[in-house]
Amino acid sequence: MSETLVVIPARGGSKGIPYKNIKVLGDKPLIQYSIDLAREIASDDMICVSSDDEKIIQVCEAVNLKVPFVRPEELSTDNAGSYDVLLHALNYYLDKGIEVGKIVLLQPTSPFRNSKQLKEALSLWKEDSELIISVKKTKANPYYLLMEENAEGYLELSKKEGDITQRQNVPTVYEINGAIYIISAQKLLQEKSLRAFKTQKYVMDEVSSIDIDEPLDWLYAETVIKNGLFEK
Repeated sequence: MSETLVVIPARGGSKGIPYKNIKVLGDKPLIQYSIDLAREIASDDMICVSSDDEKIIQVCEAVNLKVPFVRPEELSTDNAGSYDVLLHALNYYLDKGIEVGKIVLLQPTSPFRNSKQLKEALSLWKEDSELIISVKKTKANPYYLLMEENAEGYLELSKKEGDITQRQNVPTVYEINGAIYIISAQKLLQEKSLRAFKTQKYVMDEVSSIDIDEPLDWLYAETVIKNGLFEK
């Protein structure tokens, strides 16, 4: 029987917010939100924190989660992509003789997704599924708001569809929020990019979609917690 592997990538380097992944948000380190959520769907031996940093590893072990390996240096640079990090983690478990059917990627920077949402996303998984990603309806619609500079130096809409004059008439466009990825392990071994996967969506609300990248995002997240604006 194939297993579900949960991967939580947590590199030490963070330019926007130093040691963001272990900075305390509310009453616990940021990464613990993802660890607590992972424990809702998987046993600890199938939760893989992929990190290159000893401080992050110590924080994980402080909540009794064993970190299986130290991520190699070549996968810990600014240019290292999620695909290679996932493939490294998957191969580690395959080499241990564990059959992995799908991977759940939980990025530490999305603290407000909850157990209900993750389980709903997992319920969408079918035998032929390749990739399920969480999204939100974007406010920056390319049919109405986003513009690009043309060859003559003038701005024009990124996408055009007839004579659209009202926002409510534009097609619905979704924005990846980075909170949940469910990935076919077999497909990951076959392809070199997640863009090659057939992709299904799981739609989330604005607050659950908060992705902490810069100091302003952190202030936003603190405000959400102080005001009890998210569903645990």
